[in-house]
Amino acid sequence: MSDRFNTTDLLNCYRRGVFPMADSREDMRLFLMDPDLRGILPLDQFRVPKRLKKTIRKDPFKITIDTAFNRVIEACAEPHENRPASWINSPILNLYSALHREGHAHSVECWDADGVLVGGLYGVSIASAFFGESMFSRATDASKVALVHLVARLIQGRYQLLDAQFHNPHLAQFGLVEISRDAFRQRLWAALRSDADFYSMSDTGVGGVGALQWITQIS
Repeated sequence: MSDRFNTTDLLNCYRRGVFPMADSREDMRLFLMDPDLRGILPLDQFRVPKRLKKTIRKDPFKITIDTAFNRVIEACAEPHENRPASWINSPILNLYSALHREGHAHSVECWDADGVLVGGLYGVSIASAFFGESMFSRATDASKVALVHLVARLIQGRYQLLDAQFHNPHLAQFGLVEISRDAFRQRLWAALRSDADFYSMSDTGVGGVGALQWITQIS
């Protein structure tokens, strides 16, 4: 991929249904992925496991939106016991940070009672499609709680598509399905023709009970 690859190129890739990755954090090269099978989380069939519902109702974390994007993506790039190697390298960090400054990439953050960032996720928003990129957790259920709050926000904002890229056992409990490349592109093109608003919900969002209510209304 050219060194001149910029945020405009990146957005155009998403509109075509492809996305960049790297072989490792140390490899500065990027390549484009176009999977035969695509993992998506249907917003109208999103499921929240019963145990997690109990946790979310207790509001164990303070949820914020777009207040610590760079810290979230850097945390996602860190290796951990379940993912010893990361594909998020410096070019990806720089590209998505620039995309965030332009208003196309967003983060959901979870903070504990001491004000420590303990979980979150980030992704790209174009029209009514949201492309989930990565998530991290330093406290039990933090990334899952962030995902539920993201889904509530997408539903409230009239999004049509939540792309999860690949099958992921961690996401299967939420209703993840795999569809063909052609089926994904049909859904993507439909989503690109429809408007959505990531900020139709306030920056502070809603509490756990409110998030679950938004999801229940549509699922």
